[in-house]
Amino acid sequence: MATIGIIFAIYLGLMVYIGFRFYSRTSNISDYILGGRKLNSWVAAMSAQASDMSGWLLLGLPGTAYILYTGTSEAIWTAIGLWIGTYLNWLFVAKRLRAYTQVASDALTIPDFFEKRFRDNKHILRSISAIYIVIFFLVYTSAQFAAGGKLFSTIFGMNYVVGMIIGAAIILAYTALGGFTAVCWTDTIQGTIMFFALIIVPIAAASSMGGWAEVSVRLSQLTPETLGFLPELNGKVNHMLLASSLGWGLGYFGQPHILVRFMGIQSPDAIRKSRVIAMVWVTMTLGGAILVGIIGKAMLPDLADPETVFMNMLTHMFNPVIAGILITAILAAIMSTASSQLLVSASSVSKDLFATLFKIDEKDHRLVWISRLTVVLIAVFAMVIAFNPQSSVFGLVASAWGGFGSAFGPLILFSLFFRRMTRQGAIAGMLAGGITDVVWFYSSGGIFNIYEIIPGFLIGSIVIVAVSLLTKPDEEIMKEFDSVKTTKFN
Repeated sequence: MATIGIIFAIYLGLMVYIGFRFYSRTSNISDYILGGRKLNSWVAAMSAQASDMSGWLLLGLPGTAYILYTGTSEAIWTAIGLWIGTYLNWLFVAKRLRAYTQVASDALTIPDFFEKRFRDNKHILRSISAIYIVIFFLVYTSAQFAAGGKLFSTIFGMNYVVGMIIGAAIILAYTALGGFTAVCWTDTIQGTIMFFALIIVPIAAASSMGGWAEVSVRLSQLTPETLGFLPELNGKVNHMLLASSLGWGLGYFGQPHILVRFMGIQSPDAIRKSRVIAMVWVTMTLGGAILVGIIGKAMLPDLADPETVFMNMLTHMFNPVIAGILITAILAAIMSTASSQLLVSASSVSKDLFATLFKIDEKDHRLVWISRLTVVLIAVFAMVIAFNPQSSVFGLVASAWGGFGSAFGPLILFSLFFRRMTRQGAIAGMLAGGITDVVWFYSSGGIFNIYEIIPGFLIGSIVIVAVSLLTKPDEEIMKEFDSVKTTKFN
């Protein structure tokens, strides 16, 4: 434990150093929340994917796959939905969003883009979307802090809450200090660690048990049922669970912490290379995470908390030095996502709410300090939500992911590709999608058992189209829409 503790300390110290390193480069709010749009292809891709997958990738997804039969098939189809969503997001949304946000008066945040895209002088879109971001990211960030608490509790045997606070304090340090650029560079380091850990661990685990054949034998002794590719219920395909798992892919179009990476890349032309890098990363890590859960069940069949399977496999198989290095992958997953979410939340409060309400100029350096203070406040509230040691990382992430996918997903897609979309349609669609998601989440039984992102996304889309067709479009807005294709970027 002392060896692992030293490795953790070195790693955490490096992350804080990066925050200090970029502290002097955040002279204005644009630098702090978007890094001056200077991300290269590698950093944009790795940062987007690392901030996307979070502690969920090394705890929640393996933990679901660990639950044999229904859990494994759910994990597989969730991964397929995420893979499809990732690819479509990079293929269709990334380049168009990068270009449009610059054409739309150089929008720096997602709420800022909505307001400038639709000439919303009353700030309705900006305010509602900023409030959504703060609420849903409180839940999302709490999932990362819960993962951190489980990590320190499992590895070091310390109190769950103490472990959660330690992890949160480190994330706060480099996020509050260095802003967007520091977060993106730490994400790149963390994404690299996650990539190699999820390749090494399942291969090493299967080898330590005598090969894949032995893994299969052990699994067959745990359940009389064959591990099916399709989720089943009472001998029939569970279409509700299948649709819910695939529905995760819809969430990508509305995740602010991913979308902001597209906005920060140095040029729309750099996105193709980023897409290739991102898809290699996501293919290998999703596959590795599922294998960790399945092989982990064969190796350690009696874990009380399935979401600790990755951590327990590491301490079971490797010497302290190797285990410590690989365990930092969990820290990396937690920190990369939590820092990104805190930063997006802070930018929404400082720029989209505070600056708008009090009419503060974007060049005012006070906004940077307001953003830093917001990072601290949101982290504190997120820790309160995650205080329960039994908090499910998978469940918390699913809740926030569905909320963003329903409220923002249709709005982003139609904003980028529906020329006749109106401000009234945007407001109505965002409200309809978000409200549907929340109502569905708190309902149960029958059709309410399907993942809430599906009805939320569909209803939001229908309302956007219907209200836009019933209201008068703005000719100036449509001309700007057409100009996005012809604008040249340096």
